[in-house]
Amino acid sequence: MRYVVLFVSIFFMVACSSQPPLQDVSESKEALKQESVEEIAEIYDLKRFEQNSAAYLKDIKIDDISVKQDEFERRYFSPWNRVPTDTKDTAMWPFYSYKYGEMYGENLKLIEKSVFEEIRDNSNFESYKSLNQRAVTLKHINIIAFPTLKPMFKDPSIAGEGFPFDYMQNSTVSPNKPVLISHYSKDKRWAYIFTSFTGGWVESKDIIALDKKYTDLWQRAKQIFLIKDGIPLYDENGNFLFSSRVGMMLSLVKEDDESYTVLTVSSYKNHQPNYHQTKISKNISHKEIMEFNKENIQKIFDEVSKSKYGWGGLYGERDCSSTIRDIYTPFGVWFPRNS
Repeated sequence: MRYVVLFVSIFFMVACSSQPPLQDVSESKEALKQESVEEIAEIYDLKRFEQNSAAYLKDIKIDDISVKQDEFERRYFSPWNRVPTDTKDTAMWPFYSYKYGEMYGENLKLIEKSVFEEIRDNSNFESYKSLNQRAVTLKHINIIAFPTLKPMFKDPSIAGEGFPFDYMQNSTVSPNKPVLISHYSKDKRWAYIFTSFTGGWVESKDIIALDKKYTDLWQRAKQIFLIKDGIPLYDENGNFLFSSRVGMMLSLVKEDDESYTVLTVSSYKNHQPNYHQTKISKNISHKEIMEFNKENIQKIFDEVSKSKYGWGGLYGERDCSSTIRDIYTPFGVWFPRNS
């Protein structure tokens, strides 16, 4: 296992390392003409280090790892089975971290005090953990620090503190993933949720509450892991539901030679859950956990590494923690968000 950890650590330290100064930026215009714009702008690490995982896998020993799928599922489905011990003060950390006089809005001006007061009032933390309702996400959604669509930046004049480093962007959660609704904002537009790895605000329209009997059935089924990103998935009538993403796990209904049929959920009138049987090609999925070997590691690693870095998962991309978590999910290995 230590070889694998070393491999992953090296790859991501390489991917996240800073760019060294361009060599001799004061060279003559004539010399610059000899180099293309691409060559000048290209990141040094991308030139120096192989960007295909096969180069790192070929000379290291990979031992299969001992994992228990039921333990992974226990953690995955934890929002449906236990109420987190987080206190209200813990959940309100953004109000202590992002304050009036320190945060800037999309117009690059300091956000007014009244805006913070309105957000705090609408957050309705007096009702924290009053519902504890099982629910599921309807699409890939952002988890936000405050119940607002407005961004917040630290001093935009400082490198790395302006766009796109929106401090409201806390994390993301994949489609049809188990969540627990703590409570709603006063205007009902937002729900504070717990996932298996973090908590925060999401738009109410993007989740749907489920009855316990259905979530119990969901958990008892065999599970299918998705191993490809960006493949559109549909309901029985060909209506688009959401796109596949490595790191997702869906419950198996039945299978044939070429596909799995899995349970999916959308919403219909009065925001009630609508259950579907969605066919997924076996080329983009795997029944139960995968064997931890070089071939499978390369398959998953190279698929996930197609993602661009996204601050907190911004724009549907992956940040550091979601990259690690998603890579190991098909192998049944659980990582906390912060480790």
